[in-house]
Amino acid sequence: MNEHVLLIAGVDEAGRGPLAGPVSAAAVILDPRRPIAGIDDSKKLSPTRRTALEQVIQERALAWAVAWASVEEIDRINILQASLLAMQRAVAALTVPPQRVLVDGNRCPDFGCEAQVVVGGDGSIAAIGAASILAKVARDRLMIALDAEYPGYGFAQHKGYPTRTHLAALQTLGVCPHHRRSFAPVRALIGIKVVTTET
Repeated sequence: MNEHVLLIAGVDEAGRGPLAGPVSAAAVILDPRRPIAGIDDSKKLSPTRRTALEQVIQERALAWAVAWASVEEIDRINILQASLLAMQRAVAALTVPPQRVLVDGNRCPDFGCEAQVVVGGDGSIAAIGAASILAKVARDRLMIALDAEYPGYGFAQHKGYPTRTHLAALQTLGVCPHHRRSFAPVRALIGIKVVTTET
């Protein structure tokens, strides 16, 4: 690696809005010698395209990591702070320490190095876009797995977001252990019915 190449990590999160599941964050240091075509804000890409790009990003990046903040942490410290915590964990997990971190959005935790926020960065900076793809694919994959564990909520379809289907399922089935109890639609149902996993 050329010693004059600045190691820049792009960071983004996925899953701030859902009523269920953890929040994920990814950090990616792209290799300028191995550019990747098609990186964009993960929300603008189809699931098939995101999955294909995930593999290419993981193969070509100088370093990448995905990290999480749990439902319990979200409920304890709030979703913003949990998102920032997941970002810190992702950067800390990189096998190559970055010299600068670029974060999508307008809030940035302390990474122990130079960092700045970039509003709309997932659509304008490749490293952030790559991070948005890894965070989104990892979280969607987890929610599909939770759908098998807790059928009926539709997690595989809406990934925990407050769709009409999800809200109707909450009314019918009650709250499962993966629902965020600090979120208003879930909090309103606490005490009505709580589903526990069968062992």
